[in-house]
Amino acid sequence: MSRHVILIEDEPNITEAIRFLLTRDGWQVDAYADGTGAVEVIREAQPDLVILDLMLPGKSGLEIIRELREVDGFASLPVLMLTARGQMKDREMAERAGLTRFMTKPFSNSEVLTAVRDLHAQASQG
Repeated sequence: MSRHVILIEDEPNITEAIRFLLTRDGWQVDAYADGTGAVEVIREAQPDLVILDLMLPGKSGLEIIRELREVDGFASLPVLMLTARGQMKDREMAERAGLTRFMTKPFSNSEVLTAVRDLHAQASQG
């Protein structure tokens, strides 16, 4: 079974690292660098998982997650948020918006892979 992730990240080096890591693990990765059309892209693609940066051009990760949670069928879509801003208030705002998991940059490849596998397994059971 093909596993599909939408990655919305504006730093090319992080995008390529995550794409390489997840592709090697059997994921199909579609990456976007702008938050503007993110909700539409996610709705059309129907991914198994979304990885989202907090600070994006066009629309923030928080705005995207809030909008996504209001779309029918996307209330339980696993969303992993990556951010350089790890303050507790950022984490709390993201969780209130409907985030599944929060990860602070810099992170290790194994942290990302473990988080993606865990989120996918939890979603598959639910």
